[in-house]
Amino acid sequence: MTQLERLKIRITENVSDELLSDILESAKAVILSRRFPFGEQPLEIEPRYNDLQIRIAVEIFNKQGAEGELAHSENGVSRTYSSANVSEELLREITPKAGVV
Repeated sequence: MTQLERLKIRITENVSDELLSDILESAKAVILSRRFPFGEQPLEIEPRYNDLQIRIAVEIFNKQGAEGELAHSENGVSRTYSSANVSEELLREITPKAGVV
């Protein structure tokens, strides 16, 4: 099963494949920038981060239209986002990789 197919299972709204593919690319970029903070990054994420990519993509999808929101209350519902796009809880699952000079 591809990452796009897995994401479509979790996002039940009628959304274009192009949007979902773009969100997956954004999630991949988040993982790669956190995993490889210095120097060159590979083109693909390691297989162990495939599930995390889906969970980050779902979070990015759900925050569309509310990017950077720090607080919001309406009809008894409160929202506060700790990070700009991805929660710190998900980012903590990524182990940074660095080398010795």
